[in-house]
Parts: sequence; C-alpha cells; structure tokens
Amino acid sequence: MEYRTESTIRRIVLTAILVFVIPAERLCPSPERTGSARAFSDGKIECVLDTGDDMYSRSGLKAGFNYELLHRYAENAGCLISITAAEDGENYIDSLNCGKIDILVRLSADSLDNPLIRKSRNVDHYCAWYLRADRTAEMKDINLWLNSFIGTRDYTDLQYRFYTSYDPFRRLERGTISGTISPYDNLIKKHADILDWDWRLLAAIIYQESRFSISTSSSRGATGLMQVMPSTAGYYGITDLLDPEQNLIAGTRHLARIQESFSEERFTDTERINFTLAAYNAGEKRITDCRIFAMQKELDNTKWEEVVKIIPDMRKYSFVYNDTIRSGRFRGTETINYVSRIMDIYDAFREICPES
Repeated sequence: MEYRTESTIRRIVLTAILVFVIPAERLCPSPERTGSARAFSDGKIECVLDTGDDMYSRSGLKAGFNYELLHRYAENAGCLISITAAEDGENYIDSLNCGKIDILVRLSADSLDNPLIRKSRNVDHYCAWYLRADRTAEMKDINLWLNSFIGTRDYTDLQYRFYTSYDPFRRLERGTISGTISPYDNLIKKHADILDWDWRLLAAIIYQESRFSISTSSSRGATGLMQVMPSTAGYYGITDLLDPEQNLIAGTRHLARIQESFSEERFTDTERINFTLAAYNAGEKRITDCRIFAMQKELDNTKWEEVVKIIPDMRKYSFVYNDTIRSGRFRGTETINYVSRIMDIYDAFREICPES
C-alpha cells in the first residue's frame, strides 16, 4: 500500500512537470535567443533616408543620427540592414506599398498623410519612420524598441553627438574649448593615419565638404562626408558612400594617392598638403597643368603661393594650349579659396581642440 502511494505521487509530479514546465520554457525564450530576428522574419531590413531639401540639416545632423539609430535597432532585432539615400523624383510611398523597402525615414516635421502607411513614434522632435499600414507586427516591434531606448544614456549621447553645433568659427567666437570637433572624431582619427596627418586637418576637409552630413550630395554626383565621386569610390573598392566609414576610406585613400604624387624632396610638408588639397578639389590634371605653366613662367612650382600667381592667366581665353598643358582654361578661384578655407578651418579646430 505504501509502495503504491509513492508510485502515484511520482506519476502526479511527473505529469505536472510535463504540463507546466515544458510549455513555460517554450513560451519564455532563453536569454541566448535575445536579439534573434523578431518582426522582420526574413532577417533583412531595407531602408531609405529621405532628407528632402534639407541637405545639411539646420536642426542637426539628422541623417547621421537616424543612420546610427537604424543600425542599433537592426542589431537589437538580429537583422541585417541596408540603408540608402533618397533620390530626387522617386516615389517611396509606392516603394513601401509594393515591398521594395521596409522603412522610409522622413527627416522633416511634415507628416505623410496617406492611409496606406503608418508612422512610428517620433525618434526625436520631428523625425519618424514610416512603414506600410498592414505591417503591424513590425511597427509594434519598432515602437517597443524605441520606447525602451529613448531616455537611455546611449540615446542621450547619440543625440548630443548629432544635435550639437560644430561650426568652428562660431565655437571660436564663443571661446569654446572641447575634445570634440565632429560626430565622427573616432573614425577621423582612425583614418587620418594613412595620410600621416593631424586628424584635425582631415576633419577640416570633411567640414568644408559636407559639414559632417552623410547625406550631402553635389550636382556632379559627389556624395557623403568627403564628397567622393562614385567612380573614385569604385576605384578603391567602396560601394556604399552613405556609410560614414566607407566614405572616409575612399576619401583618405584618394588623398593618400594624390599626396604620393607630390612626394619629391623639394616639397616641404606644408606645400605637399597645399597641393594635395588643391588637387583633391580641382583634379590632379588641372594642378599638373598649373605647375607646368608656373615652371614655364620660371616660378617655383613646388610652392603653392607661386603657382597661384599664374592662375589668373589660365582663366583667359587667350591662354596658349600646347602638348604639355592639356586640360584647357582653368578659372581656379574656387580651388584657391578651397585651400585657404580649409587651412582657416584647421586653425580654428586646433584652437577649439588643442590636444591632437
């Protein structure tokens, strides 16, 4: 009798374990599963950043802010992510509706009034992410993550990086002394090494080119932080110029290659930098023409100030072409101002951030 009672108790306990414990484990994922793909079940998110007409973003570097925020969400969700910049004339509402993209990021306060799409909670005072209206699971996942992330120290640090004014001349007027001169200081320091430059000089180029905005583009097709042409990026094996690091890699490699062409001993370090900056702006062939013409005028073509003297003559229609000067008439004012402006920005950065 006692044996049967013990056996019955064992069966009851075992049944309870099977009924209650095992389903509970299935319903509650183990910690190791945190970060696995959730709402975006295919494990890939396609996004478009639409900056509208606000290339530099008066209210902050919103494109860079959202770019990093999207990457953090994707990492948390266990998804791969692809982010591209909007192209003029493209209807991204249609792209959302037909499933070509998953998220459209609008960097303006204007809401999209369309019953086919839904807006996430704002990621700051005005920016929001848009999804197709029937993607309720994905929208819920995004909003839950945003609710948990906004208000954290990481979010505050991210906002500070991208919603700070980095204008060097205004900061100089205010007497600002800071260890930070851009949202991308760590990346700039990392990639300035290939040039053997003070990282603040590279930062000055980036500020002049894009004001540290990843979404900046020119009418000629130059893109991103260092305004790199797609053909130049392709030469260095770079495919995503919106990505801040890839853009910096392409830009610094291009600068390093240009600098190498001025490696002869007659150039001082300062003059090598001047000619590298000029060639980055105008193109190597143009600056080669300038140097050849300066030499023909019996000027020292290893000194930028001497070469600048002959540029007014290169603007004239009467400019004489020959076999050694092949790029034609050169106005040059933009390039002269470009070199001067970057050195002014560099001087300002050195005062603002005295520790290199």
